[in-house]
Amino acid sequence: MNKEQKDHLLQYLSKGIRYDGRKLLESRPVTIEVGISQSAEGSARVKIGTTDVMAGVKIAAEKPYGDTPDQGNLMVNAELYPLSSPKFETGPPGEQAIEVARVTDRGIRESKAIDVKKLCITPRELVWGVAIDVVTVNDGGDIMDAAALAAMAAVRHARFPALKDGKVDYGARTTMQLPISSLPVSVTVYKIGPHFLIDPLPEEEDAADARLTITTTEDGLVRAMQKGGATPLTIDEIDTMVKISLERAPELRKLLKQT
Repeated sequence: MNKEQKDHLLQYLSKGIRYDGRKLLESRPVTIEVGISQSAEGSARVKIGTTDVMAGVKIAAEKPYGDTPDQGNLMVNAELYPLSSPKFETGPPGEQAIEVARVTDRGIRESKAIDVKKLCITPRELVWGVAIDVVTVNDGGDIMDAAALAAMAAVRHARFPALKDGKVDYGARTTMQLPISSLPVSVTVYKIGPHFLIDPLPEEEDAADARLTITTTEDGLVRAMQKGGATPLTIDEIDTMVKISLERAPELRKLLKQT
């Protein structure tokens, strides 16, 4: 975004409004739909305004990692498809896709949302592995938060496949859910000039000086943070952004619980 475009955007923000008429800390409508995939053990689709993201969970019986012999495995992958935005290209995951996957993974892992010790079948020999795949359908801004929300919705929806003699029968789905101990929610707060806002439009993302993704749990504790953008943040600014996240998170968590 060039200087003239950013100055025009700042004029709007200084009046407390945005290009789509929202207030600075107002989100677009959010919807969560689960059970969109017949082959995944769990799946969800999240829409935030025009942003459309899907997540699927695959559960497999596999060997544990050497440094965690009595814990299940967890992996998150993100694919930002060209069909969702001209900014994305085919081929190996780009920098933004890697960041989305890492932030989503960290939020789930650091909040201990899944009790990985309960995924152990036989220590050092066999554990359940949980793979979460996130894909984009349309990028209308705020993909980071949409991805995290879709991932947790898919995890909540997931059911274990049947296991017999160490072999998985994917054609036989059980009623057993993943051992979920908390519901982490990520809220990314953007700073443009002196202004803070959530759920940005693509134009606002392009103009942002900095952003901070904050993952919190029901107890109001911050479990993970990820900063983006070249401009440094002061302690007071970080404190303000965390407070904004904590105010927004309960609304998203309520939607999760309703799915």
